[in-house]
Amino acid sequence: MSDQIIGDGEPALARDTAGRRYTATLDGVVVGLIDYDERPGTVVFLHTETDPAYQGRGLAGKLTTYALDDVRARSLSLVPVCSYTQHFLVEHSQYADLLAEPSS
Repeated sequence: MSDQIIGDGEPALARDTAGRRYTATLDGVVVGLIDYDERPGTVVFLHTETDPAYQGRGLAGKLTTYALDDVRARSLSLVPVCSYTQHFLVEHSQYADLLAEPSS
């Protein structure tokens, strides 16, 4: 992540399939990301990170909302290994239906 301060605009949000991550980009610089692993029918959110220079601006929440909406649009289930995602789901119960059933 970058230490430089750049624009305060809205981030460009995207799924980087090759990099297996969702990204939040401002002025061409990645300032937030969610690393994921994809398995048949399921996405595992592994780690969420925001550049320290951009923390406190809601970027992680915007990126997580985008990523969860993408999981839903692709009719996949979610395994939230990432602690940020786990906490986000507690606060945003409208995404509870995405949770994968526990393995038996």
